[in-house]
Amino acid sequence: MAFLRSDVARFCGEIVDLAPAVRLARLAELRAMLDEVVLQAMAAAMADAQAEGWGLRRIGKHARVSHEQVRRMLVPPEAQPTMPG
Repeated sequence: MAFLRSDVARFCGEIVDLAPAVRLARLAELRAMLDEVVLQAMAAAMADAQAEGWGLRRIGKHARVSHEQVRRMLVPPEAQPTMPG
């Protein structure tokens, strides 16, 4: 975790002299990318825990989310309802 923190801190240091609009856009891109990667890793870890027989509440406790959020995250993408639009 420390290396990731230092990489993010280095990135933030590299963009400190950019115009605020550009810096904010880069930080938003960074956040979106990190959120996507963490979400995928979390879903995979939850699926592994479920495969080992863990219940939704136990998984949620360790992941620090509700068991309902765990249930939603464990639904395969192809089985998730699509939004009209």
